[in-house]
Amino acid sequence: MAKTRSFTIIAQDPSIKDGGQILTAEIHVPYEDLGPGPRGYRAHVVDYDSSQRVLYKPAELGSDALDRFAKATDAKLLSDPAFHAQNVYAIVMRILSRFEFALGRRIAWGFGGHQIHIAPHAFAEANAYYSDDDQSLLFGYFPGHDGKPIYACLSHDVIAHEAAHALLDGIRDCYTLPSGPDQAGFHEGFADTVAMLSVFGLRRIVARLLPDAKGDPTRVDKADLTVEKLKKSALLGLAEQFGREMSAFRDEALRRSMELPPSKDAMTDFSYEECHKRGEILSAAVLNAFVQVWRARLNSWLPTEDKTVHKARVAEDGSDAAEQLLTMLIRALDYCPVVDITYADFLSAVLTADFEMVPDDGTYKYRSLLLEQFEKWGILPASTQHGHREAGAIPDTGAWELPKDAADLQYDGVHLDSLVRDPDEVFRFIWENWRRLGIYEGAHTRVTSVRPCVRTGLDGFVLRETVSEYLQTLDLEAKQLGGFGIEKPKGMPDATPVRLRGGGVLVFDDFGRLKYHVRSRINNAPRQAKRLDYLWRRNIKDRDGRYGFSDGAPRGRRFAMMHLRRAGRLPKEEWRD
Repeated sequence: MAKTRSFTIIAQDPSIKDGGQILTAEIHVPYEDLGPGPRGYRAHVVDYDSSQRVLYKPAELGSDALDRFAKATDAKLLSDPAFHAQNVYAIVMRILSRFEFALGRRIAWGFGGHQIHIAPHAFAEANAYYSDDDQSLLFGYFPGHDGKPIYACLSHDVIAHEAAHALLDGIRDCYTLPSGPDQAGFHEGFADTVAMLSVFGLRRIVARLLPDAKGDPTRVDKADLTVEKLKKSALLGLAEQFGREMSAFRDEALRRSMELPPSKDAMTDFSYEECHKRGEILSAAVLNAFVQVWRARLNSWLPTEDKTVHKARVAEDGSDAAEQLLTMLIRALDYCPVVDITYADFLSAVLTADFEMVPDDGTYKYRSLLLEQFEKWGILPASTQHGHREAGAIPDTGAWELPKDAADLQYDGVHLDSLVRDPDEVFRFIWENWRRLGIYEGAHTRVTSVRPCVRTGLDGFVLRETVSEYLQTLDLEAKQLGGFGIEKPKGMPDATPVRLRGGGVLVFDDFGRLKYHVRSRINNAPRQAKRLDYLWRRNIKDRDGRYGFSDGAPRGRRFAMMHLRRAGRLPKEEWRD
């Protein structure tokens, strides 16, 4: 039986054409027997249009691995609901498989079920979003300038972006709760970056988007391979064309983020607290680093005497750079704090994830180039900032380091075979080491996940780890904050209910010994004061009236509202439950 299955997808969106035809690609996803829909073990396409109250016939793609749209005409791709169903299924499964490859394990959806529902024609609205309440990815449609329908389900960018939201929610569900400007922007910036880099994993598409050398469409002028030209031809040009009609709700953010001039004051600039604008800082830093890596790879072989080179070789380097960087970014999620993420945290997590696989930073210096681009925005690794995190950095890497008291940790009574799968066993380890780990004992503490991982590097090196997360909550009145050294937000009444949140990530090696403890201490006074001030100034509270947010608060159409605000079709407003 085949281990993968081929599907034709639209590689960008229908407005981007090559030789007058829609730009398509053949992708491979893990094989599975598909039911009508298609319906697989992780994704189920349910093509119900809530605006028209129409349930489309489930697409019958069969189980014979035959791609029924490999030679379809453009008219067929645009009009056939069965292809629309195939397009969303294939792209979502491709993004899921990229996450699972990078993290070395299965990824659970954030809503607790095994299958996510995908509605290609969910509503007559210029929007698309992930809904955890509905356990769904919902894609809209709307009339274009020429009156013809524009389908979000035919844009690779939109589908990959929403799939990334759903997967990130499964890995760090607290990131959808209001916390601070970085956490508000992280979901959008991370999803945008995943969408763009996943496109660059399609080598043939990258080659097609490079400018032709005069008289030879298989070659490209070396003069078009400078950093600035690569941005314009392959990044800016691409994002600028990302469904001009779709910009009604996508707002061409990737194009804009690449054009943003870096500023070290941006992170403290009030205008950059809006979540989408904040997200552009993250995507700008990562995508500029990507172009720098691409150019570094080209420098290793570009001939001095030839004025043109083969597009295929240039595209191969761009695709390889994107794939490796995307793997680094996804793996970093396991080394990110469970609550209140900042961009500095994420940078340290990326550096740590890659350091574990490539201690010397490799030939093309991915980590150095990322550090350089983030620093242009005034972002330094959190591990190097004393007082921000309790862990320091491994010298000259920016990565997290071992807990200072690691040698004194107690493992008596902790069993390795249970530690890699049992939350109760991990809690026993915490119980035996509260003070050595620097964990506050007076808060409700719960181990939320235990995830064994097997990661494979580019050189075939295998890394086995177990990643466990714990959450802490503590409910207080504002007048009690002083007892924790936390400055009460100005003007907050003493009786105001607040909830403090904290937690950490415990990364164990294959012998069950602790390697990393990435924590957000619940009694970290500066962090809690900053978070509460952010929520108080914006009057963001949960359904119980608490500033700090409770578990399980309804989130509803949060991503839908965020995307509509991004397009300027709703008033700007922060996330609220």
